Amino acid sequence: MVEWITSQGLVPYPDAVSKMEARAAAIAEGRAGEAIWLLEHPPLYTAGTSARPEDLRAPDRFPVFETRRGGQYTYHGPGQRVVYVMLDVGRRGRDVRRFVAALEGWVIAALGEFGVRGELREGRVGVWVARPEKPPLPDGTPREDKIAAIGIRLRRWVSFHGIAINVDPDLSHFDGIVPCGIEGHGVTSLVDLGLPVEMGDLDVALRRTFERAVG
Repeated sequence: MVEWITSQGLVPYPDAVSKMEARAAAIAEGRAGEAIWLLEHPPLYTAGTSARPEDLRAPDRFPVFETRRGGQYTYHGPGQRVVYVMLDVGRRGRDVRRFVAALEGWVIAALGEFGVRGELREGRVGVWVARPEKPPLPDGTPREDKIAAIGIRLRRWVSFHGIAINVDPDLSHFDGIVPCGIEGHGVTSLVDLGLPVEMGDLDVALRRTFERAVG
């Protein structure tokens, strides 16, 4: 059974990383079961293994943490549901691409609970929402906004880090970075899309869709 953990308040990022690493080690050694950890962080930026220095536009705005998860720069802060996945990928087939695809499918399924069509785009990480009501980009490309980011790390075939889904964060905080290195397209949230969704509503949707998507 997967243990679901929900933290109240804002969890400092270094504390979360320390706890994730300890739990992942315990899972790998058979001393603990798998876990999904739901939390929020205070405002901060994280740099993944592919982060480019020029994509950090406001280095003094919030604390910046280097992390060895995949991906580039990401923002975390209040109003964003962070979902840390400490799961045994070895037991789940040792297929990292398939595992990441399962996490993407999980996010899309959870968003679907609110009538939001989340989509994937080749060459762009995360989950996206079409915004036909907004002006297209200068080259005529239809506007799309990112609603969720995904970045994991594996140690001894156990995953940690995970997913960030925008419920109602301050979207201006994303201006300090180039989110995931992608220029032009924007960032959105469930509330920005006009949905009166609270954090607990998303948590229910995540739990309801987990087994079917990730198993």
